[in-house]
Amino acid sequence: MKQFARIEFAKTIQREPPMNDEYIVTVYVVIDDLLEAMNYQDDVRAQSRASEVLTVAVLAAKYFQNHHERGLCILQRLGYIGKLSISRFNRLLHQLQTYLYEISLVLGEIFAQNKVFIIDTSPVPVCQWVRRKRCRKLQGQAHQGYCAAKCEKFFGWQLHLVTNAQGCPVNFLLLPAAWDELILVQDLLAVLPEGSTVVADKGYISQLDELLAYLDAGIRLVPKYRKNMRGNSPEDAALIRQHRPMIETVNSQLEKMGLQRLHARSNAGIALKVLASLLALTFTNL
Repeated sequence: MKQFARIEFAKTIQREPPMNDEYIVTVYVVIDDLLEAMNYQDDVRAQSRASEVLTVAVLAAKYFQNHHERGLCILQRLGYIGKLSISRFNRLLHQLQTYLYEISLVLGEIFAQNKVFIIDTSPVPVCQWVRRKRCRKLQGQAHQGYCAAKCEKFFGWQLHLVTNAQGCPVNFLLLPAAWDELILVQDLLAVLPEGSTVVADKGYISQLDELLAYLDAGIRLVPKYRKNMRGNSPEDAALIRQHRPMIETVNSQLEKMGLQRLHARSNAGIALKVLASLLALTFTNL
């Protein structure tokens, strides 16, 4: 029986992407230092540190498409973490969700020092479209969205994300899928430094929001105009061509992490996996 278990474990390792020791150590050290700066203290009875639990969540997003049990099992067998049951891990992780969110905010402030940023949205479905009426996590038309890039409807949430030019998340909001991109765009841009330029797609075309962003915070919102509208200036067109591909790369990275196939029993679990995915994206694009 043990020999069979070893064979199955070896097959699982071969199917998974190779893990980078430098990436793992970087994630753990940064999270551990930030928790110490937040004056977090582990319980004296705890067998696993909070930084280890959060590191497993980030690595599960990076390498195992947010599958926590698989990530925890493989990391334990490889010796990265001590003995910890999946049920205990889930309880600890949900207790640390607030700290995971604060770590995301701190890292966002660090990477908000550039002059050029990119904004876009990506779908976060909670179930298949045909099952939306039986979904227990969400109800209502507010969560019925449409992804223009894939020409398909989805049911759930929509991630509004601002990144710097290197693809590191700076600010984000998880909103109902039917909400327009421009509803809370000013809140997303409020954390950016004065004099910043934000490159956006056609969904952010609004003269009012461009004016508000410039008057309130001195930020230039530069959307790509449609063919039947006034075109972008040559400088803005060149800026869009230079930086728009990065947000498409970011969306592809998040999709590869399983952001559009998250399995969770509650909305809190979905939010937790989204946070872990954004942290994994930050450490990937450093």
